[in-house]
This record gives sequence, C-alpha cells and structure tokens, in this order.
Amino acid sequence: MVSRPDPREVFSQDPHAVREPRENNLEMAIGHEVRSYRKKLGITVNDLAAATGVSVGMLSKIENGNTSASLTTLQSLSKALGVPITAFFRGFEEPRSATFVKAGEGLKIERRGTRAGHQYSLLGHIDNNSSGVTVEPYLITLTTDSDVFPTFQHEGMEFLYMLEGEVVYRHGEKLFQMQPGDSLFFDADAPHGPEELVKLPARYLSIISYPQTSSDIGR
Repeated sequence: MVSRPDPREVFSQDPHAVREPRENNLEMAIGHEVRSYRKKLGITVNDLAAATGVSVGMLSKIENGNTSASLTTLQSLSKALGVPITAFFRGFEEPRSATFVKAGEGLKIERRGTRAGHQYSLLGHIDNNSSGVTVEPYLITLTTDSDVFPTFQHEGMEFLYMLEGEVVYRHGEKLFQMQPGDSLFFDADAPHGPEELVKLPARYLSIISYPQTSSDIGR
C-alpha cells in the first residue's frame, strides 16, 4: 500500500511566513542567532539568564527581535554561549544567493551513476549556503535510448515530480506507477531508479538534498 501524508499533520515551518519590516530586521537576525546558539547548547532561557545576569524577560524580547540589545548585553551573551560577538550579526550581514535558469538552459551534466540515455540538466546550485544542506535540482529526460537502472544509491533525500510520459519507478522493494502530476519522496540510500519505461519521452524533476560536509562549507 502506498503511504500518504496525513493532512492533519502540523509542520514546523510556515511557507507563507514573512519577515518584519526592514527596520526590525537587525533585531530579528540577532534574536534568531541567540536562540539558535542557546538551543545548540541545550540550555533554557532561565539557564542563559543565570549565566549572563540578563533577565528572562529581556532575553525573551531579544530572542523574539522585540528590542535592541546593548553592546554590554551582547558581550555577556557571547561569553555565555561561547561564540564571538560578530556571530550574532551573521544572519543580517551574509548575502543570500539565488540561481535563475532560463528554459532549456540547464547545465547538462554526467552525474555519478548516470546511465546511457539518462539526460540530467542541473537547474541550479548554491555553494556554501547558510542552511547546512546541499540541494541539487535536476530535470531528467528519458528516451528510447535510455537504460532502465533501478539500483541508484546515494546519500540524502530525493523528491521526484513527473512532468511527461510514464515510468514504473522502484524504491527498495516497492514499485510506483508514475504519471504526469505524480510525486515521490524517499530516502535515497535505498536502491532506486526507473524499472520500466512505459511511455516515452519521459521527463521528471529530481531534487536531491543532503547535509553539507565540512569541505563543502569551506569552499
């Protein structure tokens, strides 16, 4: 039986969330970093208040971006959290990258494990991003020259969205009949790939994500 997501499930992120007005962005960025570093240490707001002498109420305002912390307060927070004071400004100062690809202009590549006739077009790539995750979006085209090869394996998660044609796609021991509009999301460490090419040409989006390594982040 094909597993389907529970529509009642509550996700942690709001896809329609917006930032505060520009004049409050610095406070929001600092607050986000303070909360992030605190949670990485596994300590509560009360713990941080005890370590810094800053009241719980003030810390809550700082973390929520509702007040401008003084330099003295930021110095106390940096010592308690074990990070340089400049770390609190990272989210505000770092540039954010985007990649735009015109129709038909994706970079044609030979990805590791690519089989004959599997055309991969890389639709975007951002090195050294702030999320800690590498994402590789591909447009994959299969034709009569394509091999079936249901044993790809690699790290991370993969999302497929069928655009054209029809294939039977294998993931582990399960088979999925994929037609335009169908999607499949899976752990890419299991053997996977097209098992049967039913209607060609077939095109689908493949979005692969996996944690950045230290070498990726340092590039």
